[in-house]
Amino acid sequence: MSSQNERDLSPMAQDRMQKVAEYLWQSNLLANRLVELPLAYLLAEGVTLQCKDEDHQKLINAFWSDPINNWPLKLTPRVRALGLLGEQCYIANVRDGDGFVRLGYLDPRQIATVVTDPDNPEQPIGVVTKRDNRGKQHKYRVVVLGEDGDLFSANTARIRAEDFADGECLLYQLNKFPNGSRGRSDLLGQIDWLDAYDEFLFNELDRIGYLRSFVWDVTLTGADPEAVKKYEKEFTPPAPNSTFVHNDSVKLEPMAPTLQAADTSESARLLRNHVLGGSTTPEHWFGGGGDVNRAAASEMGEPTFKIYTGRQNFLKLALEEIGRFVLWKAAQASGEKPDWADDRWQVTAVFPELVNRDVTKFAAAMVSVVTAVVQMIDAGLLTEETALKLVADVAQRFGQDFDAKTELEAARKEHADRKAKRQADDNFNFSADEREALRAGRAGTLPGTSGTQNVPAGGDASAEAQ
Repeated sequence: MSSQNERDLSPMAQDRMQKVAEYLWQSNLLANRLVELPLAYLLAEGVTLQCKDEDHQKLINAFWSDPINNWPLKLTPRVRALGLLGEQCYIANVRDGDGFVRLGYLDPRQIATVVTDPDNPEQPIGVVTKRDNRGKQHKYRVVVLGEDGDLFSANTARIRAEDFADGECLLYQLNKFPNGSRGRSDLLGQIDWLDAYDEFLFNELDRIGYLRSFVWDVTLTGADPEAVKKYEKEFTPPAPNSTFVHNDSVKLEPMAPTLQAADTSESARLLRNHVLGGSTTPEHWFGGGGDVNRAAASEMGEPTFKIYTGRQNFLKLALEEIGRFVLWKAAQASGEKPDWADDRWQVTAVFPELVNRDVTKFAAAMVSVVTAVVQMIDAGLLTEETALKLVADVAQRFGQDFDAKTELEAARKEHADRKAKRQADDNFNFSADEREALRAGRAGTLPGTSGTQNVPAGGDASAEAQ
């Protein structure tokens, strides 16, 4: 029941990729930054799981902060390992009685095979581990939120029930083909170039050491070969700040090597940028300023943040699925069936902003847009709903998202309510008949008011207002 196919690396290549990726992260400064920089942008301020239902939120909070799960502490190393190894697998341990979930970590390097659905090679159904020191091999069902009978064919459901009976696991993979079974490291395409960059720098370090070396060149005038050999044995290089005494037949000079090596800074930059470009990382993020100014640097960061947004979306979906799995197991324990279409059962992973927004330019744009649309409405060139849609486009840059039609209806109602309240509070807006009634001292509830107006005979509205 092997899932090995041409879309996957060979098992030996898969193991080597993971080992080398780990090694480079620890020993290669450039590789380390390619892994750690995305982590800082994605997770530095922390991540939370949120539910609209209060009871579900309490359950999610208990799972998230459980001493064994401890996601606030373990999330960063788990995401780091996901990028390095291309896979993450968590063994689900479900407590009897209440269905509370604790997750154990399965090292991707201990995975022997990921088995896919015979009817759908895109869907993994099981994970088979390598044999441990005691020869034991484990087979876990990959979690899919739902009943096997409703999701898989009878044959696939039977395979999952009979062949993967050691428990359930949550499996997440990166950089794989839809019909592949194993994930790949983010560094796979750059491993050789990262190693070459390190070797280049070490060779350059050796060259610098050679350039700083020198030898003493001794010239003996009129000496025969025997005299030269004798002097070589007796000669002692002078120590620093010492005296070397000789006659005119001996000449002593320090000789430094002239390797005629060209400036290698451009070669280093070429090699470094080849690696950085492969990861969509701007040069100035790794200490190389080049010809970049502040405006150009801002624009160069946009492709990188798009890549980070894609990774953030992947992590978001993974964490939300884990959250729904927690709710599902609790529901199974209580005999309840989740309705995934209901907002009560939805889980939202909230990540930090990737970049700090420069709100000044958006504020200026908002002022310009509002001024323009008001003028167009007054001139009869634009409807209010379309105008509000234009304003909503700018508001999205501030993180505010709303439906123009709904907002317009709510704004009109709120405006009418405020206008009615102002009129009710202003006694000078009463009609002539209403003012006459007040002067006559007749009590009653006047139109547009919410209370009873009692004014003594001969009084007027201004006195009551005072």
